[in-house]
Amino acid sequence: MQWHLVLGFVAAVIPLTLIPGTSCTLVTQQVIAGSRSGGVRASVGSVCGLLVHATFAAVGLSALVMSSARALTVVKLVGGIYLIWLGVATWRSARRGVGPTPRRRWRLPWAQLGPFGQGLWSNVLNPKAASVYLTLVPQFLTPSRPVAPQITALAVAHIAVVLVWLLFWTSVVGVARTAIDTSRFRRGTSRLAGAVLVAFGLRTATAS
Repeated sequence: MQWHLVLGFVAAVIPLTLIPGTSCTLVTQQVIAGSRSGGVRASVGSVCGLLVHATFAAVGLSALVMSSARALTVVKLVGGIYLIWLGVATWRSARRGVGPTPRRRWRLPWAQLGPFGQGLWSNVLNPKAASVYLTLVPQFLTPSRPVAPQITALAVAHIAVVLVWLLFWTSVVGVARTAIDTSRFRRGTSRLAGAVLVAFGLRTATAS
């Protein structure tokens, strides 16, 4: 892999990473509702979700899903419903002053994974995360060389950028939480995070 291509990819992906999205919202909610460790676990889960998309892209599964209108619709709907569920659970938790640990009837099969699982599935079920590896990554590949090692190198760079940003954001939110550690602040932030997650879920489910 040519290093100038990796650096070019990093330069292209940084602006996309800095745009507030689902991962940033989840990290914020976890730190406010629990602790920095929850934000760290959500961050690691998010980058693991990117690793899943990179693997799918390397073996061609992402291209297959994105080219199939029915499969893409299913992914959008499932991803949207999952984010809406997280948003509703977060909003409900604000009334109890705890993290998004819904009552048993609200639990999904992967709910016991906690912050890591939330970060993981929010990216695995995010078509926009998959599109990075189908629209942006190919622009930095050399056709004459094996594709899989190149995608691996770009994925490692992508994961590093995202992880550094999310861990930095975890620290920023952690400092803010320490400075303004009131129940009203926690409830307000949790409700805002819940509303944002629901909005992201609706956007994901209805995206054309």
